[in-house]
Amino acid sequence: MVSTNPSGIFAEYTKLITQFKLPGVDVAAFLESRRKDVEALTEANMTALAGVQQVSQKQVDIFRAKMGELQSLVSRLTKPESVGLSAGEDVKNALQKAFIDMQELADAAYRAQTDSIAVVTKRFAEHVEEVKVLVQVKK
Repeated sequence: MVSTNPSGIFAEYTKLITQFKLPGVDVAAFLESRRKDVEALTEANMTALAGVQQVSQKQVDIFRAKMGELQSLVSRLTKPESVGLSAGEDVKNALQKAFIDMQELADAAYRAQTDSIAVVTKRFAEHVEEVKVLVQVKK
C-alpha cells in the first residue's frame, strides 16, 4: 500500500533519488530544494485553509446577525403602533449593511488568496536561485 503521509512520501523519494549517482549533481542540495518545495506548498495550503475558515466564520456571523435583524424588523412591523414607521427606510438600511458585509467577505477571501500566493511566489523565487546555483559550471 502506498503511503499518503508527506514525510513518508518524501522519505521514499529521497531513497529513490540517492540510488542514482549523477555526475556533477549535488543530490543533497537537490533533495533539500524539494523538501523546501513541499514545505512551501504545505504552508500555502495551510494559509488557504485558514482563509477559507475565516471567510466561513464571517459568513456564519453575518447570517446570524442578519437573522437577528430580520426577526427584530418583523416583530417591530407587526406591532400596531408601528404603522407610522418607515419600512422602506429599514429595508434601505438592511441593504446597505448587506453590501458592506459582502465587501468584507470579498476582502477576507482576497487576503487569504493573496497570502497563499505570496508563499508560493516566494518559494518559486528561491527555487530559481537554487537552480541557478546547481547548474553553474564548476571552475
